[in-house]
Amino acid sequence: MDDIQKLLLEQIADLHGIPAGAYNIRSDGLSVGRSVTENINIVSKTDKQGIDIFVKPGTKNETVHIPVIISKTGYNECVYNDFYIGEGADVTIIAGCGIHNCGSGLSEHDGVHSFFISKNARVKYLEKHYGSGDGTGGRVMNPTTVIELDEGAYMEMDTVQIKGIDSTVRVTKASVAANAGVVIREKLMTHGTQLAQTDFTVDLNGDGASANVISRSVARDSSRQIFKSNIHGNAKCSGHSECDAIIMDNAEVSAIPEIIASNVDASLIHEAAIGKIAGEQIVKFMTLGLSEAEAEQKIVQGFLK
Repeated sequence: MDDIQKLLLEQIADLHGIPAGAYNIRSDGLSVGRSVTENINIVSKTDKQGIDIFVKPGTKNETVHIPVIISKTGYNECVYNDFYIGEGADVTIIAGCGIHNCGSGLSEHDGVHSFFISKNARVKYLEKHYGSGDGTGGRVMNPTTVIELDEGAYMEMDTVQIKGIDSTVRVTKASVAANAGVVIREKLMTHGTQLAQTDFTVDLNGDGASANVISRSVARDSSRQIFKSNIHGNAKCSGHSECDAIIMDNAEVSAIPEIIASNVDASLIHEAAIGKIAGEQIVKFMTLGLSEAEAEQKIVQGFLK
């Protein structure tokens, strides 16, 4: 790989070389590296672009890296990755996509990730999006994540987008069985005329099911953000949705949380807050010797940490 591709891997997956354990690295539509382990197998799909990842029951303390990078202007793809997590397994999956576009063509990656998480299994899923390049062509990412949690299963999903993506529509759907739980966190920052839309839908279908959906974002310049969250309580369950956003300059932020209880024992909460940086916060940092711009940067960094 060239220096640009290596930089993208560092940004989206913290990779500075070949990772240990199972991995599949995809660059401009091709697999440029793959490794499997005794407990984790990766198989290419034969009917469409993408891979199937199989994690054996009882697998513990293993990590799977599946980063995607695009460095060709005008390249577009849609990839389907399915994860089959065996009963009682406990694994970390590190995904993410980086686009470097120095040309005039639109570069786009659409990814559909489906998780089938068996009874009492646990998954930590990390996904980072990053864009770079000084071309006039757009950098677009539209990730879709579908999660099916069996009884007692748990998934923790962290998504980050902090730079360079011109347009993104992020869709996440989760179905949660009895005594299973899902935690979804997103952090994003938009600037210029960028658009970021988030759409979470969680169905709590079994007694003891739980969900916690948390979004933190910063909108700068003339960018737009739309946050939608739907939690459906269909059993004796608990759900929480929270959206906190900082708005700056001429940006626009829309937060649309919804909770629906279809069971008398469903306990659901939603919170949404949008506001500018408080003047006293800036003044406090300026008394420490920072300029106003430096103070704003520190506050934003702390908010998204």
